[in-house]
Amino acid sequence: MTAAEGVVASKKSKKEKDAAPTKAADPLALDNFSLSAPVKAQLVAKGIQSLFPIQAQTLQIVLDGADLVGRARTGCGKTLAFVLPIVEKLVSSSQGKRAFGRTPKVIVLAPTRELAKQVAADFDYVGKAVNLATACLYGGTQYSAQENMLRRGLDVVVGTPGRIKDHLERGSLKLASLMFRVLDECDEMLNMGFVDDVETILGAQTDTTSVQTLLFSATLPVWVKNITKRFLKPTYKTVDLVGTEKMKASASVRHMVLPCHWSQRPTIVADLVRCYGALGRSIVFTETKKDANELTTSLGENVGARALHGDIPQNQREVTLAAFRAAKFEVLVATDVAARGLDINGVELVIQIEPPKDPETYIHRSGRTGRAGSTGVSVTLVDRKKEGLIPYIEKKAGVQFERIGAPQPRDMAKAAGERAVEAIQAVDESVIPWFKEAAQKLLAEASSPEDALAMALAKITGHTAMKARSLLTAHEDYTTLLFTSDVEILRPGFVFGFLRKRLSDAIVEEVKRMTLTADGKQAVFDVLTKDAKEVISKCGLPAGASAGETSLARGTTTAPHVSIPVELPALKPREGGGDFGSSGGGYGGGGGGYGGGRGGYGSVAAEEAEAVGPATDLGWEAVGR
Repeated sequence: MTAAEGVVASKKSKKEKDAAPTKAADPLALDNFSLSAPVKAQLVAKGIQSLFPIQAQTLQIVLDGADLVGRARTGCGKTLAFVLPIVEKLVSSSQGKRAFGRTPKVIVLAPTRELAKQVAADFDYVGKAVNLATACLYGGTQYSAQENMLRRGLDVVVGTPGRIKDHLERGSLKLASLMFRVLDECDEMLNMGFVDDVETILGAQTDTTSVQTLLFSATLPVWVKNITKRFLKPTYKTVDLVGTEKMKASASVRHMVLPCHWSQRPTIVADLVRCYGALGRSIVFTETKKDANELTTSLGENVGARALHGDIPQNQREVTLAAFRAAKFEVLVATDVAARGLDINGVELVIQIEPPKDPETYIHRSGRTGRAGSTGVSVTLVDRKKEGLIPYIEKKAGVQFERIGAPQPRDMAKAAGERAVEAIQAVDESVIPWFKEAAQKLLAEASSPEDALAMALAKITGHTAMKARSLLTAHEDYTTLLFTSDVEILRPGFVFGFLRKRLSDAIVEEVKRMTLTADGKQAVFDVLTKDAKEVISKCGLPAGASAGETSLARGTTTAPHVSIPVELPALKPREGGGDFGSSGGGYGGGGGGYGGGRGGYGSVAAEEAEAVGPATDLGWEAVGR
């Protein structure tokens, strides 16, 4: 968390600034809390005028000397919740003395070096006004430089458990003057195997009468509860902003899920970045380092992307994060090394290339956007093998996913056009006369000024030709169609019968992923894009009905027909769990991948066999009644 995280920014007029201090109307305003003038000045300089609830509720508890267990959703300012009161107590206890060689009064344990660096940066910033010295200790760097800092004297030491334990065992870190010990993201330290290190560090002091222990954790697994019993005083206080409520993931994030075969990931990720992350930065999470490297290489052809994972040298990781924070590239492709606690302003979009098995991992990944009062988007890609994880994550993480399809050509064109308009508006007026002659020629030859400008925007954004993409699976060269009935559809064979009566066997054999909708009145399926017009022509709205795309929201009582959906409706859950349910067929069956023929991805042979027995030329009247 950065120092700016706790913020609800507000501007004060000069008159307000000059007026005598009064009790602020906002109960979370800085003026309502016991903060010293130097600390308050540092916060105001960062644009912080108010605290977040977790900060407001823990401040006085820590100032009063109690041990603390704090819980809050990710992105809600937990770091400042301990930084502010600790700095205040150090100010009041030190009386301005900063002796050379002094031993630290504060130790903070964090599960990752990235989180440790951010916590140290917050201590360094807030404590700057009172001359606090802070150091961050983590692996991958030389011991000698860290030992020199410890010898000179420090007030605050932040680090990963492994490196802190090493310094204790080497004798370079001494705890004789310790006033505070803080465990940040304690549950993640359990997940990352730091149990023994943490217990060794906490047990290094036999007399903790004068030491305050502050524990912050999004969840409270058994080990964290045991740590609380063993190392916190029995009189410890709890501030719990999560409790037993279902919603644990960030409420300021739109949570979306997009069905996508693994082979389509690079293209889909690039398209999602253009549509949802066009004006900010994006973080893409992969399960493996290999995936991160390969995806970064693929994205390099379309958007600026760099990788971040454990095999990258520490100094290069720091350079990469600094460049990402400075918006020098658009997309950070990372393993979970970046998931916990990473706080970067302006992250609009998080993409997970597959759903994680652990809902807590989903919570922390998606929490990298929508931080400190802003909003964000989290999109999870899922193939059919992992569909069962989606309802599990929904239940455990307390989220309701929006089911979306892959960005379509119209979506891409709209997003690209908006960015192009912004770029055009930024053009220096001095160069405009140089292009007027060409502009006049274009206007003279175009059918209208609007068409001329639209063609120019299409060309400069690189969208002169676009391939269709399935809403159901994100495969190129397939178009998703919507079948609407005036009666309940009991099984997919009902739709196949309708199609077979009106279309050639060649077209019907290429129908993929027949999927019923949740309301039982519609079904969606894929056809080859080259066949879509013929399908609409022969199976579309009856003569006299309005043409064009059909809204999924409107209930229709017209005769059964096929149309082009703008978006996916809610789909019927597949038997055995998961969503995006279809009657049969799968990725890469007997015939291979998406276009694998019989037994391949969503083939008619597989789907009809399961739905109505052997595939036959069943008519409308023969099926589903």
